[in-house]
Amino acid sequence: MREAVTAVFYHRASEKIFMIERQDYLSVFPGYTAFPGGKVDKSDADHHSALKREIKEELNFDLESEDVLNISLLGHAVTPEFNPYRFKVFFYLIELKNEYAFEVDAGEAKASFWKSAKELDLAYEEGRLLAVPPVLSIIEFLSEQLDPGWQDDFKPRDFLLPHIEGREVPFIETICGVRQFLPLSNTFPPANRTNSFLLGEKERILVDPSPKNDEELEKFCRSLKKSGTIDAFFISHHHPDHHEFLPQLCERFSKKVYMSEKCHRMITQKWGEDYLKDCEVTFLKEGDFVSDCYGEPLRVYEVPGHDEGQLALAPLNLHWFFVGDLIQTVGTVVVGGEEGDMAKYFESLRRVISLRPKFIIPSHGISIGGVHKLEMTLKHREHREEQIKELLSQQKSEDEILSIIYEGLDESLIRYAQKTIKAHIKKIREESR
Repeated sequence: MREAVTAVFYHRASEKIFMIERQDYLSVFPGYTAFPGGKVDKSDADHHSALKREIKEELNFDLESEDVLNISLLGHAVTPEFNPYRFKVFFYLIELKNEYAFEVDAGEAKASFWKSAKELDLAYEEGRLLAVPPVLSIIEFLSEQLDPGWQDDFKPRDFLLPHIEGREVPFIETICGVRQFLPLSNTFPPANRTNSFLLGEKERILVDPSPKNDEELEKFCRSLKKSGTIDAFFISHHHPDHHEFLPQLCERFSKKVYMSEKCHRMITQKWGEDYLKDCEVTFLKEGDFVSDCYGEPLRVYEVPGHDEGQLALAPLNLHWFFVGDLIQTVGTVVVGGEEGDMAKYFESLRRVISLRPKFIIPSHGISIGGVHKLEMTLKHREHREEQIKELLSQQKSEDEILSIIYEGLDESLIRYAQKTIKAHIKKIREESR
């Protein structure tokens, strides 16, 4: 496991903290509000030398400066087990004489600021701030003014996720009001979990519950019971990794289920009329509203393409947008088969991009800032389409197209690539007519 160091700059007189908002196009935690820092290198003698090097590189600031009053270890956090890239991160509180004007790398940060912990808390509560749990815990800790000499009897803390490994599923809340559970599911690799979100205040809705097996179901139920009541379930689309064990969950929590009529039709066609017989299903369509999130009604959007009956959710202020399988931040989206439509997929991507939500929430992987990932996904699909058009003009067969544009693809993924190629070809031919 790699190690990393993070600098929490603190100005005692104003009680303000220095933070950056990461660029939306970064590959790691895009759009997240975070503290500066980075990985410990093999060349670093210890954590302090790593911290000094990182802060010099990122902010052009010397930790030996007379502006530094004190450096204390606040604690550490370990990247949870559901993340394939794991780090042990050490957080250091660095008290400064002044609110220093750091030289921030614009390639890494789209914004930087000094704000009080209370101001940051408010931004989080209003859905304007996206951050990992340890960062939120540190903000909460610093919301109480630190007295001089506070570090004399202070013991560094462990900033761990609030779940019991082996008995519960992981739970995070990187966006206030969007409670994210991460049960293992029978999903498309390399993803191995489907995010399930508990949303709403007046009506508490659980989105896409789909534990992998009986053991994971029991772990999931333990976690859900600690979170209070569940009034209804929301199923984004008919693929099994978004509703597996739904009948059993309905028996334990609530029989009320929201989904599109098309989703219902495909589920009952594939799993039988009896699959949902004990559920009280309500059909939703474009423009309907369900529940609320901190006073903002949640609007339903139809986003077909990956799946014909797929629905999305967003508050009216568009502080976030749950896109389901429109994109993923781990793995890739398959478009094809009887329920896929590449033309509709392009249209759904363009529509969400045009709405410019602040944060994007996928069904697989982490939430992200802005619509950059959507734009890059659309650009990639457009590029693939141009490749396929050119190969079709050369009278290449589907198998030849596959071997050219997916050269070296793992055998287990070939059938999914074939579906995507067929969907592209269908779109090209329909538009040419």
